[in-house]
Amino acid sequence: MLSDVTEPERMDEVSSSGYAWGYIGSCIPFVLSLVIVLGNEAIGISMGTAMAIAFCLNAAWWLVLTLPLLKHYKQTHYSEKREHAFRDSFKVLYKTFTEIKSQKHIFVFLLAFFFFIDGVYTIIDMATAFGSALGFDSTMLLLALLLTQIVAFPFALIFGRAAKKYSNVTLIKICIAAYTCIALFAIQLDQVWEFWLLAVCVGMFQGGIQAMSRSYFAKIIPSEKSGEYFGLYDICGKGAAFMGTTLVGVFTQLTGSANAGISVIAVIFIAGFFLFGKAAKLNAARE
Repeated sequence: MLSDVTEPERMDEVSSSGYAWGYIGSCIPFVLSLVIVLGNEAIGISMGTAMAIAFCLNAAWWLVLTLPLLKHYKQTHYSEKREHAFRDSFKVLYKTFTEIKSQKHIFVFLLAFFFFIDGVYTIIDMATAFGSALGFDSTMLLLALLLTQIVAFPFALIFGRAAKKYSNVTLIKICIAAYTCIALFAIQLDQVWEFWLLAVCVGMFQGGIQAMSRSYFAKIIPSEKSGEYFGLYDICGKGAAFMGTTLVGVFTQLTGSANAGISVIAVIFIAGFFLFGKAAKLNAARE
């Protein structure tokens, strides 16, 4: 939607604001769900009932907050309706992928994005599993996740403002470098305070790397094909999540240490950093 709702010069700020308000907004149903689930005995309901209420609460939250979008958002860049939408979607996907392969600055960026966003999602997805493996209390882990969301809110906005002064290429590189350091720090993590510090550091750069990557991509693709191109972008983002978790699992099993397993994420970030540098150079040469 980024190409529909704003101009290229404001994409960094709008993208950052979207993530920021998403982070802080998600804290409301999250906190309510925690109160219901963790306090189920005090409320006088079973854990199963508490979980069901929490799921319904989040479903209602999504539904209600989707209504303003449905009412006010007007899509301007889209593909015409097709007679065989499902079958033709694969043809469009193949055509888009073929086009991107010939545009190296986009292709290399997607490759870089596949690596570094995989590292980000692996840290997000495996944070509680990693903490549990180190023997941390489940309640503390949930509160740490909440802290990450709260910290991510102001820092996403800060990155949006910083983009007015610095290029988003520089900001993305800073985020990747920071995540590499976070992954290296996690190798020796064995104290509760270190896990809390990790949660804060992840929150500081989580919104920045997601928002800046999204706006960077929106700027380098044809706006009239944003739907098709962002389809591949999303595939690279969500599809990449398997690689990091698989590698962490394999290394953890081989070494018998969750800390050693997490070290592989640093390698993923380093690969993403160098590929992104190459993509930025290709884009600069094109301009």
